[in-house]
Amino acid sequence: MIELIPAIDIIDGKCVRLTKGDYDTKKIYNEDPVSVAKEFEAHGIRRLHVVDLDGARSKHIVNDKVLQRIARETNLVIDFGGGIKTDEDVARAFEAGAHMITIGSIAVTDPERSMEWLHKYGPEHIVLGADVRNGRVSINGWKEDSQEELVPFLDRYLSEGMRNVLCTDISKDGMLQGPAIALYREVMEHYPDCHLIASGGVSSMDDIRALEAAGIPAVVFGKAIYEGKIKLEELC
Repeated sequence: MIELIPAIDIIDGKCVRLTKGDYDTKKIYNEDPVSVAKEFEAHGIRRLHVVDLDGARSKHIVNDKVLQRIARETNLVIDFGGGIKTDEDVARAFEAGAHMITIGSIAVTDPERSMEWLHKYGPEHIVLGADVRNGRVSINGWKEDSQEELVPFLDRYLSEGMRNVLCTDISKDGMLQGPAIALYREVMEHYPDCHLIASGGVSSMDDIRALEAAGIPAVVFGKAIYEGKIKLEELC
């Protein structure tokens, strides 16, 4: 069974969603992310993806207090990303209750430090974020496209023991038009042992079933739930 990982994206302490990573498209779905997390847990969800969108834009963690509350008030396994740039950010995330951290921009701009975290905390606690636009990895809250192409970028980290990869097709994100199955299948063909987490575009349980049929191990989704395209009862 494909692993189901709902996402909670946070701006100003509130549960929001963007479209294609554009902050101008922000839509608030709930004032209290903790209540959202509790509802997910009540419907059998075990893992949660939390994104500090303020942190991604500010280049340092901002919403660790929200993470702390979710960790304290639920038993969810939380992976946390957004704004992790320094050793202090990593320590703050883990101290606030994250079981895993997702590193994206820093993995592009400072691979040496990122490798240090991978080796220090272990591959079970580090998720490599690969946010892709036109074949290249984007950074800094998706505001910039780097020169890193996806496959060489993944190669560098997977060869060093990275196992968990969260891959988002930015063109699909928040569009509710279906995931980039061809992209994810290509990654799995290159790296069959990778625990790939697909992200972006999921609009229905049919999309999730299609990802499962393609052999994708896990999927992150959010807007489909908040817009009522997927019912929480369907996740049980």
